[in-house]
Amino acid sequence: MRHTMTFATRLTAAAAGLALALAGCGGSSTSPGGGATTTPAGVSLPDLTGQKLEVAAVWTGAEQAGIAAVLDAFSAKTHATVKYTATGDDIATVLGTRIKGGQPPDVAFLPQPGLLNELASDGSLKPVDADVAAAVDANYAPIWKTLGTVKGTLYGVWFKAANKSTVWYRTAAFDQAGVQPPASWDDLLKGAQTIADSGTTPVSVGGADGWTLTDWFENVYLRSAGPAKYDQLAKHQIPWTDASVKTALGVLAQLWGKKGLVVPGALQTDFPTSVTQVFSASPKGAIVFEGDFVAGVIASETKAKVGTDANFFDFPSVNGSPASVVGGGDVATALKSSPGAQALLRFLASPEAATIWAKRGGYTSVNKNVDLAAYPDDTSRKIAKALVGSGDAFRFDMSDLAPAGFGGTPGGGEWKILQDFLANPTNVDGTATKLEAAASAVKFPT
Repeated sequence: MRHTMTFATRLTAAAAGLALALAGCGGSSTSPGGGATTTPAGVSLPDLTGQKLEVAAVWTGAEQAGIAAVLDAFSAKTHATVKYTATGDDIATVLGTRIKGGQPPDVAFLPQPGLLNELASDGSLKPVDADVAAAVDANYAPIWKTLGTVKGTLYGVWFKAANKSTVWYRTAAFDQAGVQPPASWDDLLKGAQTIADSGTTPVSVGGADGWTLTDWFENVYLRSAGPAKYDQLAKHQIPWTDASVKTALGVLAQLWGKKGLVVPGALQTDFPTSVTQVFSASPKGAIVFEGDFVAGVIASETKAKVGTDANFFDFPSVNGSPASVVGGGDVATALKSSPGAQALLRFLASPEAATIWAKRGGYTSVNKNVDLAAYPDDTSRKIAKALVGSGDAFRFDMSDLAPAGFGGTPGGGEWKILQDFLANPTNVDGTATKLEAAASAVKFPT
């Protein structure tokens, strides 16, 4: 969900300490007479001398430093003055207040499609111009254009993404048990049992944070039901009592309900703790599922080294399902009609802009023309390759697509119902019925 992703992406930034190089802003060449500036990547940008732009996003800390490097490069090329404003987690409220007061920022990075849909539908967002649309067509898989489009009009450029289909493991535990990273769900169950038999409870689950459980469900559902059903369920076009939902819950129950496979106290374990209790000096588990931002927790909260002590495998196939990726991200949108706002969106859609942050670490782009060599380590490159290569097999985090009353409320809705299911994984039918009742109580976007 939005708050979750904000927290998660902030954790991703901690992985910046793994970066081996910083991005250079690069030079620019201005045509005679103060005309357009052409970047090495071929992006034509106007001279914006004297213009001021404000950019708003949830990012702070190392993530703020990352976007600052990108905005500095834009300023150097266009001569515009760019101010960055960190909104904090509740960006929807901040933007809503400023829009109502007639003082929106020029550009805002929105952390969920639902918010983009809401702001576009009420007229707060400005459509991208033809140059931005062309850049999106040239640099992104079609799914990302679809995710930035509302009622046939393109409003956004997806600039930062997260791969939420990664399963992280302590390499020493796998070596000790003689287990290899699994490619299928059945192999995951077998490997987990082997690790348990070797004396280590295998799977750490951060059940105190209900959003982690939605991510578990979404990955299993995408692989067991397929992309078409996933899209239908995300829009509540099929009920949560559908057989496909019950099948996915049953698959989860094979792991969550098997004695000795889940580290005790999962419902009292928050997300960061679920990671540290796998990779600390005195580990309790061997495997933890969550997105690529797990690397940030490992780097900042433990002494384990990503790539040696810690590694990951893609979320496994279910019943022979093809590879797919569930993820999240931040989309750049214009809230003012100005040449500067459109120029910035055009720059953000370029490989050059994404490369600046990619070199710093703690960042993943879905721009298909970003050279994987730009990422500072093999783990980052592997994550980016899986995300970009997923193409139409990518699906956005389902709970981020849902109304917050169902998919993003601590202690309520999907979060609470899946927490109850973690406590009692035998109750498949009852869980599906509760999910349908909660989904029916809110209005899903059409």
